[in-house]
Amino acid sequence: MALSPGDSPGFLLWHTTLRWQRDIATALAPLGLTHVQFVLLACTWWLNTQGEHPNQQALARQAGTDVKMTSQVLRTLEHKGLIEREVDPADTRAKRLRVTETGAELAPRAIAAAERTDAQFFQPVPLDEAVSLLGRLAHPDT
Repeated sequence: MALSPGDSPGFLLWHTTLRWQRDIATALAPLGLTHVQFVLLACTWWLNTQGEHPNQQALARQAGTDVKMTSQVLRTLEHKGLIEREVDPADTRAKRLRVTETGAELAPRAIAAAERTDAQFFQPVPLDEAVSLLGRLAHPDT
């Protein structure tokens, strides 16, 4: 027997995701970032603060994004002056990613905006429960 849309976990997840994406897009718009640009900038910034200078493939793996799409978005971030690509001395075919000074100033502000949005969005559910459930759904094999 088919579930009604209101009883379908997938349908509810679809609507939840759309609402969350709209909220995040609204929070990031004043900073001049799309959601994907934010994720890639924030991941690059975080990896840089950990002493890492990832290449495009490592960044895509960290962010969970497609490598080709990552390349396109990185070009946009580079054009905006938020990241730089530097030749990897160990492999001249690879480019290492580094957040610029402008990117390093913007990334924490964007992260704070996203975290405020997340806090408001997930407020009806205790944070540890939301993180536990979403972690299990995102990584079912771990």
